[in-house]
Amino acid sequence: MKESSGVVDLLGVLAYAELSAYARMTEDAATLAPSLADRAALSELAVTEYAHFRLLRDRLAELGADPGAAMSPFVGALDAWHTQTKPADWLQALVKTYVGDGIALDFYREAARLLDPSIVKLVDEVLVDEERSQFAVERVRAGIEAEPAAAGRLALWARRLVGEALSQGQQVASARPELALLLMESQQEGQTDISRLFAKLTEEHNKRMAAMGI
Repeated sequence: MKESSGVVDLLGVLAYAELSAYARMTEDAATLAPSLADRAALSELAVTEYAHFRLLRDRLAELGADPGAAMSPFVGALDAWHTQTKPADWLQALVKTYVGDGIALDFYREAARLLDPSIVKLVDEVLVDEERSQFAVERVRAGIEAEPAAAGRLALWARRLVGEALSQGQQVASARPELALLLMESQQEGQTDISRLFAKLTEEHNKRMAAMGI
């Protein structure tokens, strides 16, 4: 069965995003975690990200697409995003995991809203972030309680992350017209203005900021 290029693009970008998240979280666990308990916890979350990648890879293959070819158009943009937003310490890594990754994945969740229910179910499954969110929020709040001055620094970092994430999303959408069409069609009341989507993403970002206390 061949699927539309927009669906293949969506699953391809998500697959590479999950693979990248696995690699980055594994590195952060090894180099930035302040304790063995934190290293173990983040490593477990990384394993979950890799399991999500496998689900997406296998679904692409079921749809008749080559997973590597489906991911390849997004390697440059996502690798650039991670290079530009490399965390300097543990708290920055956690904020990136929660805020930066969160708004980027919200972007793709919106694109899946009107697709076949089986695709929507898969996307929802791989984008669930309750465990990751709880982990990041608890530790960032504890870090700010121990060092109140960190709140301002992390707020600036989070603003940078959201700006870079939205810029990345715009670049990906403009480079992949079929994926951009999914995003535009997902908006209610026939609205095709991408600014409507970005307003929604920013609202979710603000909720995450509040949850962390920054």
